[in-house]
Amino acid sequence: MESSSKVRQDKTKYVENVALRDVCRLCSGAFLGIAGLGFLDLNVSDDQGAFALTSAFGASAVLVFGNRRHFFAQPRSLIGGHVLSALVGVLSFKIFQGHPWLAGAIGTAAAIAVMQATRTLHPPGGATALFAVVGPDKIHDMGFLYVVAPVGAGALFLLLVALALNNIGSDRRYPEFWFYLESG
Repeated sequence: MESSSKVRQDKTKYVENVALRDVCRLCSGAFLGIAGLGFLDLNVSDDQGAFALTSAFGASAVLVFGNRRHFFAQPRSLIGGHVLSALVGVLSFKIFQGHPWLAGAIGTAAAIAVMQATRTLHPPGGATALFAVVGPDKIHDMGFLYVVAPVGAGALFLLLVALALNNIGSDRRYPEFWFYLESG
């Protein structure tokens, strides 16, 4: 019998054994996802600079390509986590604009609460919320457009690349689910 202090874990949901050919594929996916966002950032951005390539997307790439079966890597978490966190971050910046330390702390904490409540927990979302507060003036000037692009569009772009590359091969499937439904 397991002690009550131990947490039972299904290891397949946390760490995947990956064949060398799949390592090449997932690295290619991360490369194409981040390179694509970088290309958009350099070539499609308007005068304000859309900053399509935010650091939070690097962490998302680790999840959707490196650990595609985890709850955090599923489309609902990827898109919902980033978009909701961006919204919370922008609101926090606007409300507590004169106090960036407070806005950043409240924005990040509130983003976690919103993601938990909506079952869209995606750890890079915390960085998305924080960047809305501590990012450069170009991000602040975007206001709520930050939620749509770069955040929403960037997360969608990563999802499309993940759908294409994570489903190459008959033994691979992504996503594990689109919407999480609690059983029992």
